[in-house]
Amino acid sequence: MVEPSELYELHNDDFDVPSNLHLIAALTGFTDAGSTIQQFASHVFENLEHRVVAIFDNDELLDYRSRRPVMYFEKDHISSYEPSTLALYLVTDEVGQKFLFLNGYEPDFKWEAFSQAIFDLVDYFAVDDFSWVHSIPFPIPHTRSVGVTISGNRKELIDRISEWKPQTQVPGNVLHLLEFRFAEEEFPTAGFVMLVPHYLSDVDYPQSAVMAFEQIASATGLVFPTDELREAGKVFLVDLSRNVADNPELAKMISTLEQSFSNEETNVRGPRISSPKQEVPSADEIAAELEDYLTLKRKQSNEDSV
Repeated sequence: MVEPSELYELHNDDFDVPSNLHLIAALTGFTDAGSTIQQFASHVFENLEHRVVAIFDNDELLDYRSRRPVMYFEKDHISSYEPSTLALYLVTDEVGQKFLFLNGYEPDFKWEAFSQAIFDLVDYFAVDDFSWVHSIPFPIPHTRSVGVTISGNRKELIDRISEWKPQTQVPGNVLHLLEFRFAEEEFPTAGFVMLVPHYLSDVDYPQSAVMAFEQIASATGLVFPTDELREAGKVFLVDLSRNVADNPELAKMISTLEQSFSNEETNVRGPRISSPKQEVPSADEIAAELEDYLTLKRKQSNEDSV
């Protein structure tokens, strides 16, 4: 049995990590509807100062054959190799507040040992709370705000924000396991799952990433730069609206999806997301239409640049 401390290597010898920080996690490998996690992480690293605190051992946690690393072939030899990275970072937000960010792949192996390793790091750095973001496809039209469902033990957030509270079995992921273990210890934890329109799950949907930042900001008080994502979202919706207007069948599908939802209001959480009341359009049908449109737009863009 590998010891949890053997799964990672600390890299903070030349800088201090303050205590009482928020820990935020965003891991890929389960689902990433609308590329929410990818956009969230990229935006953090591109816009905020960050340093590596700990790096996890790929040979202990990663199945290389299921997620093969990128190798660059230069004419007659391999010129570089980019292994996957799972790491803990110290990040500074837009107003100088620091937080810890766990990002990278979801471990393929040793979930229990990995969870204990995160527990040990939380104790070592005296972390205040744990929040994580995730996204799933959901039969909701893009004309509504991105839905959010929250799990964990922060009841005030769940009561105030969570719009969908299913009672069902779900495929587990390691962040759910961490949430479960933290809750057992009564450590403040909350998982924010973005409900992305199912027909947009395979494209970059900026609105979902913006919503993820808004939820984390609300839960932690951290401040994130999101202007670029919001502008990208406006452009995306304009292009999408044009495509819908030019395609009566697509417009009818989305209209049917809109009508399938309840618009009832509650005093606390606002619009309630319920299960569809009638047959909803196929995600494949709508996605195929959108993919044709986006492919055409990319082709036109390339021709214009030439």
